[in-house]
Amino acid sequence: MTDRTTIEEQKERLKKISDVFKLAKEKEVKMIDLRFTDLPGQWMHLTIPISKLSESTFYEGIGFDGSSIRGWKSINESDMLAIPDPSTANIDPFMPAKTLSMICDIYEPESRKIYDFDPRNIARKAIEYLKSTGIADTAYFGPEAEFFILDHVAYNINEYSSWYRVDSTEGFWNTGSENEMNLGHKIRLKEGYVPVPPSDSTNDLRNMMVENLINVGIDVEMHHHEVSTGGQAEIDFRFCPMQDCSDNLMMFKYIVKNTAKAAGKTATFMPKPIFGDNGSGMHTHVSLWKDGQPLFGGDKYAGLSELALYFIGGLLKHAPSVLAFTNPTTNSYKRLVPGYEAPVNLAYSKSNRSAAIRIPMYSSSPKAKRVEFRCPDGSSNPYIAFSAILLAGIDGIINKIEPGEPLEKDIFHLGAEEMSHIPHAPEDLTVALKRLAEDNDYLKMGGVFSEDLINTWIDYKMKKEVVEVQLRPHPYEFHLYYEV
Repeated sequence: MTDRTTIEEQKERLKKISDVFKLAKEKEVKMIDLRFTDLPGQWMHLTIPISKLSESTFYEGIGFDGSSIRGWKSINESDMLAIPDPSTANIDPFMPAKTLSMICDIYEPESRKIYDFDPRNIARKAIEYLKSTGIADTAYFGPEAEFFILDHVAYNINEYSSWYRVDSTEGFWNTGSENEMNLGHKIRLKEGYVPVPPSDSTNDLRNMMVENLINVGIDVEMHHHEVSTGGQAEIDFRFCPMQDCSDNLMMFKYIVKNTAKAAGKTATFMPKPIFGDNGSGMHTHVSLWKDGQPLFGGDKYAGLSELALYFIGGLLKHAPSVLAFTNPTTNSYKRLVPGYEAPVNLAYSKSNRSAAIRIPMYSSSPKAKRVEFRCPDGSSNPYIAFSAILLAGIDGIINKIEPGEPLEKDIFHLGAEEMSHIPHAPEDLTVALKRLAEDNDYLKMGGVFSEDLINTWIDYKMKKEVVEVQLRPHPYEFHLYYEV
């Protein structure tokens, strides 16, 4: 294994490897689960018996077929290595056989170099580039990943039919009849924000999720019901350095989904599973620090520094292409529509949640000053999405990109004339991918994103998602056109 570490870092790694074996012995572990993230952002895993784990595993890795991973290798160059990061060791709370999980970095077996398409490596390179600029040494990220907790989801697609059905006992559409048991306590459309039980029917389940998150070391700050009906929820965990935050978010989604399944329900981070109500976003808070000092606090607008305003300028300038990573599904753009509190307008403002970028005003402390990018959603790959956000902001700082005037008005109630002067988010994934193809030089700074990676992302999304959705008749088209 080739590694870019110092002698001290290698000593620290050896200590962490030793800690893994101690934890495995203490907890009487039977299985080791090795996890990594594919290009679109799903966790994959390989499992080995504890007897097959040795110190060499942390240097030599475990081989697997990279050609079967979405967006990765071709079949003629498929061998890959998964090398576990001992600092990510946790006891899995769901597997009956006592299992210790670790997140892996992916390596090329011949060159012994980290694989360029490994999302975790992209995040690592983004941080290395940040440090190389001298701007900052730490990028803190804090995502608010909303999700739905549902009672029943079914769907099917084939050559001659397509349908889906989503059910929730608290859903406004699930009215039942006088002959069916239905206990009422329905949450009305767009009125689901923080009611108490029994209207909030998922409170106890969210408590269970929080306990499971805390048990794997994630610092949870708060949970609550969100605006939408159908069990929409938010659980917030404390901000942390970007790569750690990405690791935590992958674990977060795993914990949320499996806790729901264990309770006989299902959880989804799909941005817009329910028509006519708010979708699920992932408002992402960002701040830069250097030598332990915050860089976003200052005497400019909303208590920000000039550097923070330049960061906003870069993010707004590149937002249409950034959204190809932060909002990477066709369903993402069914959330990014007017009328549902979605940030479709590329503007910034203090406190105003109708702007794509908000500056929270809860505290005047420089340490609390941050930028909240409200466009992203939970369908994104956090390693790649956060890297794109960071690189757009760095470009703004380096080139001193002014963000323009803040927008203090309620964007959702502006007239047509005023609205015409505000840039909009892409209307769909096709437009976002086109903008990515046109605007990507900022992503390639420091070699973080390669031309090959960007082209692969665009090609994969167009062929596997955009075109596949475009080709199929939509049920609503029968409503519109059957009688033509």
